[in-house]
Amino acid sequence: MIIVSDTSPIANLIVVGYIHLLPQLFGTVIIPDAVYQELLANGINHPATQIVQTVNWLEVRSVTDQQQVGTLERDRNLDPGEANAIVLALELQATQLLIDERLGRLEAKRQGLRITGILGVLLAAKSQALIPKVHPMMDALIQRANFRISPRLYSEVLQLAGETTQT
Repeated sequence: MIIVSDTSPIANLIVVGYIHLLPQLFGTVIIPDAVYQELLANGINHPATQIVQTVNWLEVRSVTDQQQVGTLERDRNLDPGEANAIVLALELQATQLLIDERLGRLEAKRQGLRITGILGVLLAAKSQALIPKVHPMMDALIQRANFRISPRLYSEVLQLAGETTQT
């Protein structure tokens, strides 16, 4: 299984204290250099910086096709992390790409990649009994990570998790 991730799923799981779900679900997670740099951008004392520099399950790789990265940034209006993650996932023939941003998800699907985001990670974690409920995790993402979840999507995820809005 080859899993490539964009910045958002890693950064947001760090903020809510559930980064350990990624290696439990996927083993090794591969990120492009650009995502690694985005994760370090908050400075040496930031939790994201400290975690990504010390975990052994995160592997940083270079993207070969920088021209394709540039095309995605310019023509599809993707940020460097998204563009690099998509191209790296294509180059490695990844099993799955972890990506949350709408434009990046649309482009990844257009390129034929299998994608999931942080909410899919939470659902997988619940189905494997790594977390008891998805509801409090989504609330933490909204409150602590300023993660946007539409009311409709929130309800859909709860339904998929077999949960109601009451905790």
